[in-house]
Amino acid sequence: MSLSRRNFLRNSRNFLVGTLAFSNGAIALLAPSRAWSMPLNHLTSAEGETILKVTRHIFPHDTLEDAVYAFVVKDLDKAASDDAVHNLLTEGVKDLNQRAGGDWSSLSASEQFRYVEEIAGAPFFEAIRSTAVVSLYNNELAFAHFGYEGAAGDGGYLNAGFDDLDWLPAPSPADSGVKPG
Repeated sequence: MSLSRRNFLRNSRNFLVGTLAFSNGAIALLAPSRAWSMPLNHLTSAEGETILKVTRHIFPHDTLEDAVYAFVVKDLDKAASDDAVHNLLTEGVKDLNQRAGGDWSSLSASEQFRYVEEIAGAPFFEAIRSTAVVSLYNNELAFAHFGYEGAAGDGGYLNAGFDDLDWLPAPSPADSGVKPG
């Protein structure tokens, strides 16, 4: 067995790994390299990959990198330090695999989605959905992807470029009020 860095990491700990697909996007500008990995302390790599794919089906964004979805897996992995959460997640992955007749992850995207629809509302689905609402959309990589500036200053909307209503006629000075200074 050759001891490459990848084999060393794979054998020493569970990791979720990937490569940025879009080398010229906003996320690629923030990333130090195209390759990324996220250590998993409680979930296996296969469970993490399944949860990442389920999250993609619940919150589909075709051009959003897997690296952003991995934050959901990271937060669920942290929550899995609790035995009840760990059991919920591992049993949820097993259930998906059983429904699929083997390996849910190997199915086509449309077939995967069919099984995700079947479990909608189940505790496993809700654990992923409720975590993803925060983990997926409240991070700098998602902000960069969606063009959200976040709390980039206290200038207010007028000073942040939201006073550009060029599609409306300009109001008369009497109707426009006082512009904050």
